Amino acid sequence: MLYQLHEMNRTLLSPLIQWAEASSKLFTNPVSPFAHTPFAQRIAAGYELMFRLGKDYEKPAFGITHTVVAETRTAIIEDTVVEKPFCKLLHFRKDAHFLTPEQLIQPKILLVAPLSGHHSTLLRDTVNTLLPDHDVYITDWVDARMVPMEKGAFHLHDYIYYVQEFIRFLGPNLNVVSVCQPTVPVLAAISLMATAGDTALPKTMVMMGGPIDSRKSPTEVNDLAMNKPYAWFENNVIYSVPPNYPGYGRRVYPGFLQHAGFVAMNPRRHAQSHWEFYLHLREGDNESAAEHRKFYDEYNAVLDMPAEYYLETIKTVFQDHALPLGTWEVEGKLVRPQDIKSVALFTIEGELDDISGSGQTQAAQDLCSGIPENMKQHFEAPKCGHYGIFSGRRWREMIAPRIGEFIRAHA
Repeated sequence: MLYQLHEMNRTLLSPLIQWAEASSKLFTNPVSPFAHTPFAQRIAAGYELMFRLGKDYEKPAFGITHTVVAETRTAIIEDTVVEKPFCKLLHFRKDAHFLTPEQLIQPKILLVAPLSGHHSTLLRDTVNTLLPDHDVYITDWVDARMVPMEKGAFHLHDYIYYVQEFIRFLGPNLNVVSVCQPTVPVLAAISLMATAGDTALPKTMVMMGGPIDSRKSPTEVNDLAMNKPYAWFENNVIYSVPPNYPGYGRRVYPGFLQHAGFVAMNPRRHAQSHWEFYLHLREGDNESAAEHRKFYDEYNAVLDMPAEYYLETIKTVFQDHALPLGTWEVEGKLVRPQDIKSVALFTIEGELDDISGSGQTQAAQDLCSGIPENMKQHFEAPKCGHYGIFSGRRWREMIAPRIGEFIRAHA
């Protein structure tokens, strides 16, 4: 019932939110007489804050239209090259009219985005930074409430099979970069391929800020997943999609609940951020206000996760620790990272990461004991939090160049 109540509340509040948006424009549009009244800027700031706190946030666009390759500006065409019920494989293709054949020959990257609340557009800065020197593909996960029931369920092993299918589709000369949650299923996917003697193995795998072994330096997120019983998650966070969506009847972990959890981790910081947004609007600091809008347009856009996938991830990764303990079986096949021998491994962590604690990603180094030491590398980014691993100045200046060097050295 909670999902239905949420939808009812959203519908009831919709007129108020639209009124707040219209009122904000009424007090800011220069052709409106109200914009020239005393305290107009303060009134408009209050209305816009009300609008942004109550509005629905749709999935943002990547909006990547150009990049620069060897000082040559080229257009980017966003193509869907594989379409599955729960995921699209996107290619950020460079326009061949602007580049020479030699410039188009670049290392190929499969960027595996998290399926853990936010849309893959959260990795927009990751894609933008990699594009000048790499041919980039990304997994674009579909909101589960938009997937009709007849498409079937989506389990953790389906995630693994999707990754394997994308790896085979893109060919053997591939580099796989996984960010946060997908480090675990990506390692499982490549391990199973290595055990089976699959010739389509990638050249490198880069794992960034993921819970390979969540027992190491557990964070608040890990504690919640480990200390609550499995039944608690099944009974408290799983609901059915209401009839106004294509996925009517599908059991999901709703995006609005996930968002509430994100905010609850640091409510003071978010409250302070919204207050500062109001002050920026009131003072006419449009640049700072625009930065706030940009961040929260992404942060507040969340998707529903399939219930079976979410619950299996909780149990396998955070409660059973099946990967580091060597007990994880995927439909009867044991996941053996030690069987990987020809794929170079680069693990990356942030010193201040409060989502995946210190050592959790580095654990892959010991698990992949079959990879020669000269094909392994680890880096801990100083003064870097979780999101700083894949976006922002430290990502662009400190981490991305190291990934580029590692790929060139081993691919």
